[in-house]
Amino acid sequence: MKKTPTAKTQKVCIQRPWRFWRFGRKAKVQRNVKDRLFRFLFEKDREALLELYNALNGTAYTDASQLEIVTIGSAVYVVMKNDLAFVLAGTLNMYEHQSTYSPNLPVRFLIYLAQEYQMVIEEAEKSLYGTSRISLPTPQCVVFYNGTKEMPEEQTLRLSDAFENGGVRADVELTVRMLNINQGYNDPLMEKCRTLEEYAEFVDIIRMYMRERKKPEEALAEAVDYCIENGILEEFLRKNRAEVLGMLLEEFDVKKYERTLRSEGFEEGREEGIKLGRKQEKELGIRLTLEILKESDFSREYARRKLQEKFALSEAEAEQMLSCYWK
Repeated sequence: MKKTPTAKTQKVCIQRPWRFWRFGRKAKVQRNVKDRLFRFLFEKDREALLELYNALNGTAYTDASQLEIVTIGSAVYVVMKNDLAFVLAGTLNMYEHQSTYSPNLPVRFLIYLAQEYQMVIEEAEKSLYGTSRISLPTPQCVVFYNGTKEMPEEQTLRLSDAFENGGVRADVELTVRMLNINQGYNDPLMEKCRTLEEYAEFVDIIRMYMRERKKPEEALAEAVDYCIENGILEEFLRKNRAEVLGMLLEEFDVKKYERTLRSEGFEEGREEGIKLGRKQEKELGIRLTLEILKESDFSREYARRKLQEKFALSEAEAEQMLSCYWK
């Protein structure tokens, strides 16, 4: 039976946050950590990655050596920190871990997919202008969300949501499957992939320790030790304790976290302001249109039709505007 972490958790040896022992020598923790914990975990453990793929797709592959990691790490290519891509059974699987929601995920995945396909074509040494069809792995775009903002268990994000003219049928679409992997969500998936379930537990425990401790380095070290003692990602954490703590200290940088919250709050407020401004501008246009039509002796029915056409209103919305401004 697992122990419950408390403030009385056994005292551990806390290493200085800016230095960890690795390969027998002191090494500075990198401020720009390339491989975050989620990616680091599943790239280290190919069996766990295969288990995650099977859990998502209802398959039963057993040979992890068939996985081909194709994550792009070029500095020229702009992607989120935790992108993980691999090819298996004719599919190009692009997984991303997110602690904050972004409506631009489909756009990023589109760019990422184009870069991946360019690599496939170059390796095949085939020409896009040739007469034979180039075979491409089928893309699957998945986001694993574990932020603190409330999100549904699963949702589909679409590239077309970003298109300006929604009245025109788009010839291009890309969908992203976003899964909430916080504890208490997507239990069937967690049951099929024990590593993902333990990762969710690990993140939850880290957050609890961070709330209880003043020093991030102390809280994180104790959280890692608690998980090792209680069989949560035990083998992985034992082997990679220093690297994991380095990543966590970067990830949970308190000042950066506070700056992020302020930035997100400003952006949300800005978007709400823009929406409000557009709404007020639209209402002003409706009011002026109705004033002109009334002064020109047009009928109320004609005015309603014009509102529907000009401002893309439903019949009920147009009637509501008429009741307000057709005096």
